[in-house]
Amino acid sequence: MDNEKKIIPSTQRLRQALDQADTVIIGAGAGLSASAGFSYSGERFRKYFGDFAEKYGIRDMYSGGFYPFESPEEYWAYWSRYIFINRYMDAPKPVYENLRKLLADKDYFVLTTNVDHCFQKAGFDKERLFYTQGDYGLFQCKEPCCARTYDNEAVIRQMAATQKDMKIPSSLLPRCPVCEKPMTMNLRADSTFVEDEGWHRAAVRYKHFLQEHQRENILFLELGVGMNTPGIIKYPFWRMTAENLKAVYACINYGEAVCPKEIEEQSICIDGDIDWVLQQIRN
Repeated sequence: MDNEKKIIPSTQRLRQALDQADTVIIGAGAGLSASAGFSYSGERFRKYFGDFAEKYGIRDMYSGGFYPFESPEEYWAYWSRYIFINRYMDAPKPVYENLRKLLADKDYFVLTTNVDHCFQKAGFDKERLFYTQGDYGLFQCKEPCCARTYDNEAVIRQMAATQKDMKIPSSLLPRCPVCEKPMTMNLRADSTFVEDEGWHRAAVRYKHFLQEHQRENILFLELGVGMNTPGIIKYPFWRMTAENLKAVYACINYGEAVCPKEIEEQSICIDGDIDWVLQQIRN
């Protein structure tokens, strides 16, 4: 409660910056989905992965994704559950919906490292979204043999519904329709990540948006972005703020709400819960 009282002046400044902005560019990281209730550990992990935790000692969803499972059937039992609850289930709290309502009358674009599709499920315009790191809802060839991705909703739902003893039926193992080799998730983990046509179209739209609005009163609103991949959102936002004296950089993040000294006067850094801060701004 004391911390919330301390950051109220900052939320008021952010409300003012939002009102005055011609353009808002959202930079979203994992902290935004965590604030919406998509926790990868604790009670939520135990609820959906208690059997895997007991058998293998896995302590959270993220680390479980790297576990060397005994068979592809068990691997996909784990990952189909993982994808189902983090991509096809709705977030417990309407944080993304509240953010969309705040941007209702604004010209905006979203750059995100999240792969859970929450922006589109909350009603954001898909032409204003750039998912740089992939999408849980897409498969790609593991090799890959080509730059194509494939929607996985039907088979993921089937895997999740029919698995038994932590294994899926072998008939559901995903194979590339081009080369018939195993498929994997379209997630940026190494050099095999597929940037398909949709990815490149989104990259071009984001580039053009920046070019068209670079001289305006821009609010760079960074939500839940840590230091795992700062070169995608954080560092570019800092640079573009420094290059535009009319720009404002705002960062909401637990424990990592910081900015360089060079842009301190243009910045609003809020060390708090994104859900709570957005509610204060709306009110």
